[in-house]
Amino acid sequence: MPKKLPSVDAVMVGVGWTGGILAAELTRAGVSVVGLERGPSREANVDFAFPHIRDELKYGIRFGLMQDVSRDTLTFRNSADQMALPMRQLGSFLLGNGTGGAGTHWNGQTWRWTPYDFEIYSQTVKRYGQAAIDDGMLIQDWGLTYQELEPFYDKFERTAGIGGKAGNLQGKLQPGGNPFEGPRQSEYPNPPMKRSQLGDLFQNASQNLGYHPFPGPSANMTQAYTNPDGQSLGACMYCGFCERFGCDYNAKASPNNTVLPTALATGKFEVRNNANVVRVNMDSSGKRAVSVTYIDLISGEEIEQPAEMIFLTSFTFGNVKLLMVSGIGDIYDPVTNKGIVGRNYTYQLSAGAGGTITGKDFKVFAGAGAESVVIDDFNGDHFDHTGLGFLHGGSISASSAGARPIQSNPGGSAWGSAWKNAAAAAYNTSVGIGAQVASLPFRENHLDLDPTYRDVYGNPLLRMTFDYRGNESKRTQYLAEINVKILTKMGAKNVVGRGVPDHYSIVPYQSTHTQGGAIMGLDPSSSVVNPYMQHHQISNLFVVGASSFPHNSGFNPTGTVGAVTYRLADAIVKRYVKSPGPLM
Repeated sequence: MPKKLPSVDAVMVGVGWTGGILAAELTRAGVSVVGLERGPSREANVDFAFPHIRDELKYGIRFGLMQDVSRDTLTFRNSADQMALPMRQLGSFLLGNGTGGAGTHWNGQTWRWTPYDFEIYSQTVKRYGQAAIDDGMLIQDWGLTYQELEPFYDKFERTAGIGGKAGNLQGKLQPGGNPFEGPRQSEYPNPPMKRSQLGDLFQNASQNLGYHPFPGPSANMTQAYTNPDGQSLGACMYCGFCERFGCDYNAKASPNNTVLPTALATGKFEVRNNANVVRVNMDSSGKRAVSVTYIDLISGEEIEQPAEMIFLTSFTFGNVKLLMVSGIGDIYDPVTNKGIVGRNYTYQLSAGAGGTITGKDFKVFAGAGAESVVIDDFNGDHFDHTGLGFLHGGSISASSAGARPIQSNPGGSAWGSAWKNAAAAAYNTSVGIGAQVASLPFRENHLDLDPTYRDVYGNPLLRMTFDYRGNESKRTQYLAEINVKILTKMGAKNVVGRGVPDHYSIVPYQSTHTQGGAIMGLDPSSSVVNPYMQHHQISNLFVVGASSFPHNSGFNPTGTVGAVTYRLADAIVKRYVKSPGPLM
C-alpha cells in the first residue's frame, strides 16, 4: 500500500511554466499547493552559473537538462501498418526535466497567435467553404477567442518581460510592428532586441519585396527589468547560449526566475523533486479526482498525495499519458473516429532556404535565442488561400541565435585539414532563413498506449502515430519558395529551398513544439477539456498546457500556453475557489 499524505488544496503534476504560473497565482490567494516534479531541483543562481552552464558537450549535445529516455520514453510510427519502436535517444524534440521544465532551456520566442487560430474552423468555412478542408482534417474552434485571451497574453508578457514592438495598439496600426497581429491593449514591457547584420539584410530585402518585417518578440531581456511580481532579471549579453541551456546572466525569463520564486515567497508552495507521478486516482463515482500516486525516485517509495484540485501541468506527452494510464476518458481510435484522449496530435512543421553570402562579417558566434526579424504576411489567413490547395501558413524569419562551435560547424569534409578549411570557410558565409509552419490535425495522427513496450514503472509507453498528410507538403513548399525569394534578394548565392520531406522522422532535431491529445472545446464528444482546460466530466481535474491545443499555429506556443494558464488561474481564484464546479 502506498504511503498516504495529508490532503492539500491543489497539486501540480509538473513544475514548469504552467505549474509555476498556477502556483504563483493560487498561493497568493491563500491556496496551499504542492508541486510534484519528476526531475531534480534546478536553482537559477546555482545550476545555471558560469562557467559550467556553457558546457556545450554536456548540455547542447548530451542534453543535460532533458528527460532520461532510458527510464521513460515513447514509441513512434508513421502509420498504423507499421510497428512502433521506442525512441532511444532524444532527437526531433527535447523534453525538459527538473524544476522549470522546458522553460529552462527554451530560446525565448514568445508569440501571440492570430485571431484566426482560435476560430479556425468557422472562419475557414465562412471564407472558403467546407470543401477547403481536407478529407480527414480535424480542425475545430477552440471555444474561446483572441479577444477573450488578450488580457492574459498581456499578463504573461509582463511577467516574462517580453521585448518587442507592438503592431496593433487598440486597433491602430503602429509603424515597425506586426500589422497582422490582433489588437493589443498596450505596448510590450521592453523594447525589441538589437538587430544583427543578417537581420538588416532580411529587413531590407523583405521590405523591398512588399512584405512587412518587424522584430521578433523575445523573453531574452533587452534591458534590466523588474516584473510586476518584483522579480528582477538582467540584460541579455548575446552570448548565443540560450536553447538547451539555462542563462547565467539571469537574462532569459524562465519559471525559475519569475513565477516559482513568487510562489515560494508566499510560504504556501512546496516543490517535491524526484517525484514521478504514475496515476491519478478517482473516487468510486468516477466523477471526482481525489489524489495522485507518485514514486519517490530517491527512496523508491510509492506515495499518495490527496488534493481538492488536481492540475496536470507537465509536457504534452506527460499529460496525455497520465490520463490514459489512469483510465480517464476513452482513448481515441482513428479507425472508428471515436474516443477523445490522444486525438488531434500536431507538431511544428518547417520550411526554409539556405545559401552563401561572402564579403561580410556576420559575427555569427554572437546572438540570442529570440533575436530575429520576422514577417507574418504568410501566416494564418493573412493571405488569400483560394486555389492554393492548403490552409494556414507560417511565420518567416532571419534569426541570429549564436553559432556555437560544435553544433554550428558546417564543414563538409569528414576529417583533418580539409574539414578544418571547409569549416572555417563556411562558418561565416553559410546563411539561412526559415519558416515556422502550422501543423493541422488529421484523423490518422494521434497518441495512444503502446501494446508492447512499458516504462520503468510498469506502465505502457505512450505511442505516437504521426506523418505529413493532406496539404502539409503544399503549405511548406509554398513557404519555401517565399524563403528562396527573400534570401536571393538578400544577395545570397547557391540558394536552395526546402519544405518537409516525404515522411516525418523522429531522429533529427526539429522543434519541441508538440500539441494536442487532450484538446479543448465546447463539445465533450470532440474535446477532453473545456476552454478553461477543465475536464468536461471531472470538474476538479485540469489538464493544462499545449496538450489542450486543437492544432498548432505558425508561431511558438509558449506565449499562448502562458495566456491560457493565466486565464485559468484567474477563473480559479475568482470563481472556482468560492464555488467549486464547472467553469462553463
